[in-house]
Amino acid sequence: MHNETNKIELVEKIKKLKEEKKALILAHCYQNIEVDEVADYVGDSLGLSRIAAKTDAKIIVFLGVYFMAETAKILSPNKKVLIPSLNAGCQMADMIDIEKLRLFKAQNPNVPTVCYVNSTAEVKSEVDICCTSSNAIDVVRSLNAPKVLFLPDKYLGAWVAKNLPDVEVISYNGFCPTHFKIVPEDIINLKKIHPDAEVLVHPECQQSVCELGDFIGSTTQIIKHTQESHSKTFIIATEKGVVDRLQRDYPEKDFILVSKKAYCHNMKQNYLEDVLFALENEQHEVVVDKDIAKRAILPIEKMIAIQNNA
Repeated sequence: MHNETNKIELVEKIKKLKEEKKALILAHCYQNIEVDEVADYVGDSLGLSRIAAKTDAKIIVFLGVYFMAETAKILSPNKKVLIPSLNAGCQMADMIDIEKLRLFKAQNPNVPTVCYVNSTAEVKSEVDICCTSSNAIDVVRSLNAPKVLFLPDKYLGAWVAKNLPDVEVISYNGFCPTHFKIVPEDIINLKKIHPDAEVLVHPECQQSVCELGDFIGSTTQIIKHTQESHSKTFIIATEKGVVDRLQRDYPEKDFILVSKKAYCHNMKQNYLEDVLFALENEQHEVVVDKDIAKRAILPIEKMIAIQNNA
């Protein structure tokens, strides 16, 4: 979208404006890698929202998809939260809405509901507790319930069920289309070329893919594992943005994207031009209904308490 000279100018303008407006820029690690040059923090959605809540910034520019910016707003109700692209939605989050959630609960009465943070504020407002891909097993275990409803990701639900055989996990029929495109053959074929490679898989993948993984974990856990592992070559079964950052940060190791299909178009909506425009005009402010936010923060706080006590 721009040449190198324009890019330098854009970065300088954004940094200057960020300082003037007391703004904080948060970038999810599936974003275009160029935005890291202006981001104050790069990470996963919940981690970034928690950082936002702890800062004294007046404006939060969230480079991610809409539900992430909503979570930041819920945890930082007095800050102005901006999202550069209104087109940055999440197909998995859109697979469930409040009516579908109520029907799912009605079909399974008196069963605790666990909601992946990859969901809208409205959906979060009607569940018992939230979870992330890194703490889903701990969250479900903490409920001490023989049966739980898990939404919206059936593959993350299947991963939890596999690790907690004493719990009946009833999963909603949602999934991440990007991770769904990763198939076992992708890994099998790459292992023939790179037999010594470690296979790192995100639990949003299908179980048949997870079964081929040497390590299953969230985005943050995958990155951490590559730092600590003695392996030199890794096959990464998650979104391309993770591989881009690993290749940049650890050039002494080889990181292989499992498939070109592991690319989230929604996550690639934000470019430096969009960041500058959002900051200049304070545009695309994320607003969450106060009653919804009041209810949605409770399952998030319950989850955070479990993490803090772990």
